[in-house]
Amino acid sequence: MTLTPEILELLNQLSSHKHGKWIERALAVLLRTSKEEIDRLDWKIIATSLEDLEHGFGTFYQYRHVRKVTIFGSARIGTETREYQLAVEFARRITELGFMILTGGGGGIMQAGNQGAGKDKSFGLNINLPFEQEANPYIANDPKLINFKYFFTRKLFFLRESDAIALFPGGFGTQDEAFETLTLCQTGKYGPVPLVLIDEPGGNYWQLWDKYIRKLIARGLVSPEDTSLYSITDNIDEACEIISNFYKVYHSSRYVNDLFVMRLNVELSDDQIALLNEKFSDILVKGSIEKSEALPPEKGHETENLPRIVFYFNQKDLGRLYQMINLINQWGEEGKKELHLHPERK
Repeated sequence: MTLTPEILELLNQLSSHKHGKWIERALAVLLRTSKEEIDRLDWKIIATSLEDLEHGFGTFYQYRHVRKVTIFGSARIGTETREYQLAVEFARRITELGFMILTGGGGGIMQAGNQGAGKDKSFGLNINLPFEQEANPYIANDPKLINFKYFFTRKLFFLRESDAIALFPGGFGTQDEAFETLTLCQTGKYGPVPLVLIDEPGGNYWQLWDKYIRKLIARGLVSPEDTSLYSITDNIDEACEIISNFYKVYHSSRYVNDLFVMRLNVELSDDQIALLNEKFSDILVKGSIEKSEALPPEKGHETENLPRIVFYFNQKDLGRLYQMINLINQWGEEGKKELHLHPERK
C-alpha cells in the first residue's frame, strides 16, 4: 500500500515531531484496538470519525485567532419571518464587531446567519441528512463549508470553535443544542462563554423556556445560580454587547493541575482582588484568589504575557464563576478608555 512508506516516515520522525507524544498515543490506541474483536462497522466509525476531525481541524486552523459565534435555531423558519430577519441582522452586526459566525449550513435560522455574515466571515457545519439539510446558497461551495458524517463530531466543532453561542427559537434540535451547551457549561466541560437566547421584539419563546427552568430550580433540580449561565434578550444591541463585553477583561482560562488560571486583558488592582476574595470565597476549595504571571506549563503560549488570577476552584459552582467574570468585566467597562482592546481576537 502507498500508506506504508508514509507510516514508516512518520514513525521515523516521531521523536523529533513537536506533537510526537500525542501522535504516538493515537497510534497506540489504534494498535490496541486492532487486537480486539470488534466489528467492521466499528472500524468504519473510527475511520469516518477521524476523517470528520481531519476536515474540521484543517478548515479552522487558519482562523484560530479570531473569536467565533455559533448561531443555533430552527431550519424551518421562513425568510419572510421576523425571526429570520432578526438573525440576519444579528449576524451582520456581530461580524462588524470582528467576530466570525458558525451555523449548521442549512436553511432557516442557519441560512439567515450565513446571509448576514457573508461567506468571508462565516462557516457552515453541515450534516448529511435525508431531509432539511442541503447547504444554503450563502455558504454552498465555500471552502469553509464542512460536511460531517456524524452529529457528535459536528457538535464537537460547534463548541470547540465557538467563543459564544446565540440561540434563536427552534424545535427539538435547537432545544437539544441549548440543553447540551448548558450542561457542558454547568459541568465546566465548555467555556466559560456567553450564551445568549435571542427572541423577536416582544416575543416570549425564551421567556416561557426560562419559566420551565425556574420550575426545575423550585424543585431543587437546578441550582439558582445556573441562570447566570445564560442571558435572554429581544434586543440585538444588547445581544451583541453581552458577547463583546464578556471578553472586555476576561480573556480565557484553563487548569494547571488543580489550579484554575484565568487570563485577563488587563491587570486587576489589589483592591479588586480583595473584593473578589470577599464576594467569591464560597467557590474556593482552599487558599485565596491571587494575581499571577504565566505558570511554567504556559510558557511559550501565545497568552504568556497576559496578566492572570489563579485560585483553587471547586469546579461545581459554575454559575458563580460566571458571576465573577461578569463583575470583572464591569471593571473593564469603568476603565474602557484605557483598554483599547479587541475582544474579537483570541
